[in-house]
Amino acid sequence: MQTDLVIRAQRGDREAFSVLAGAAVDRLHTLARLILRDADLAEDATQEALVRAWLDLPSLRDVDRFEPWLNRVTVRACSNTRRASKRWSNRLAIVPAEPAEADHSSGLADRDELERALRRLTVAQRTVVVLTFYLGYPVADVADALDIPVGTAKSRLHYALDALRAALAADARSEPGAATKEQTA
Repeated sequence: MQTDLVIRAQRGDREAFSVLAGAAVDRLHTLARLILRDADLAEDATQEALVRAWLDLPSLRDVDRFEPWLNRVTVRACSNTRRASKRWSNRLAIVPAEPAEADHSSGLADRDELERALRRLTVAQRTVVVLTFYLGYPVADVADALDIPVGTAKSRLHYALDALRAALAADARSEPGAATKEQTA
């Protein structure tokens, strides 16, 4: 059924594309939010991806590969959105937030620590990590979604994981209680 909708949408059927977009919009927004780590930027990227998909759909050669193609369009839209947002963000001064009262839930603390580490990765590194670990894509599908060779995808994943480990280690060293823990040991 999806193949028929894609073919109809390629011929200019707006209703068919609307059904396809409606079925994919939540997944695309989640993908964009995981890559960009910002809800507003993710909305912009999702909208850009859907517009680009509508405009470029006639050039899709293999209608059975619609979903990976749409993921690739979304990843590119995330890169474009991030690049555009950096032009504006240079003018903003980021004011550090006051630390909140510590939550005693280790799961929440771990999630926050991982979130901070993911924010330190480049968009390309974060994209590979999100596609691999959050969406569960095998490396071959990650390479296809990013339109890169499989070896390049493996290399990016390797360096992204190294950077993630380094960011987590740096956070662990900079924790306020880290020095006292080491001194008491």
